Amino acid sequence: MPERREYPLVISTTMSPLPFDPIARAAQLWEDRIGPSTTMAAVTGVMRVQQIIQSAVDGALKPHGLTFARYEALVLLTFSRRASLPMRVMGERLQLHPTSVTNIVDRLEKDGLVKRVPHPTDRRTTLVEITDSGRQRREEATESVTGIDFGMTGLTTRQVDQLTDLLTKVRRSAGDFE
Repeated sequence: MPERREYPLVISTTMSPLPFDPIARAAQLWEDRIGPSTTMAAVTGVMRVQQIIQSAVDGALKPHGLTFARYEALVLLTFSRRASLPMRVMGERLQLHPTSVTNIVDRLEKDGLVKRVPHPTDRRTTLVEITDSGRQRREEATESVTGIDFGMTGLTTRQVDQLTDLLTKVRRSAGDFE
């Protein structure tokens, strides 16, 4: 299987790499003073990697005037059959509170990337529809985030697949989906 491409990521211009792994050191101290550290080290590592990935993705999306949440909304609308969805469905699919969906849609609409349209058969429902500008912005932003491999550096394709499988197990056991 081919190796994944490596892209340099700049997480912070003020931080330089430490000469040791602080999570490994914390795990050893935890082990010495509290007890088994396996889960603590894994969780701490996941949290740090989340920060690294978030920083990389935010940096890739910033020139496009998007946050990851707004980008996800544009992608979701692009994937829908009619390029539109009810806000309730967007919230379910994005796993967001209705207030968050409203804020995302408000911002995207202000930027001309989506528009609210009445549902053709249900007057109580408003659809969110991606505009041509939204499609173009989503396409450009996608080039940027895929150009940095969504910040997932240092792993092979097989390792990313394994990681995805492991994280899916955690999400399923937490009740994220059936």
